[in-house]
Amino acid sequence: MNNTNNILQEFLNLLKEQLTLMSIPVESIIFSLLISFVEGLVIYIVYKKTYQGVIYVKSFNVSLVVLTMITSMIISAISSNLVLSFGMVGALSIIRFRTAIKDPLDTVFMFWAISTGLVNGGGFYTLGILGTLIISIVLILMMRIHKFSTPYLLIVSYRDIESEDRINEFMKKHFKKYRVRSKIFNERNEITYEIRLTDVKVINELKKIEGIENVTLISYSGDYVETI
Repeated sequence: MNNTNNILQEFLNLLKEQLTLMSIPVESIIFSLLISFVEGLVIYIVYKKTYQGVIYVKSFNVSLVVLTMITSMIISAISSNLVLSFGMVGALSIIRFRTAIKDPLDTVFMFWAISTGLVNGGGFYTLGILGTLIISIVLILMMRIHKFSTPYLLIVSYRDIESEDRINEFMKKHFKKYRVRSKIFNERNEITYEIRLTDVKVINELKKIEGIENVTLISYSGDYVETI
């Protein structure tokens, strides 16, 4: 019991020494982390509302909130201690991130989260708040004005030539631009189109055409494939 009390007392003494050495008050650190959390939540909401991809990844969105807070914490530490700043830069330089970013907008949101943390860690809270609000408005307006289309591969299996004619008529009617990527004539006839969609509901109409056996819509981007 005495050993536990001694360890606890040593820990408290060490904590007091560290707080004494810090040039930034504890209240400022807590406020910086708190405001970074709130602004990170704004980024979280904007990302969810403006997401245009096929599969929404919640873990990535949550990481944006945490990334904002972590960046703020690191900048607060660097600004309070010159020696620590050199060690921190050296430690961060050996980190390698293996997760590939597929959507350019995901990169924008990551940079936004990091920048917000940098600003808050440096104590420029007004800049962080105004910047977060203005960027949020711009992103929401841009997404509403221009709804981005997503590239797809549309694979249609059909029975006979008459069915293919009906499929071609459907494509001409519903798509301004499309490209035939491949055709397979075997026991199972199959044709693959490259198309762009803003709404996959139009594919439901294609399924109703007589003679169609199967319809597959594949979203592809970069080096990965997602089957819908």
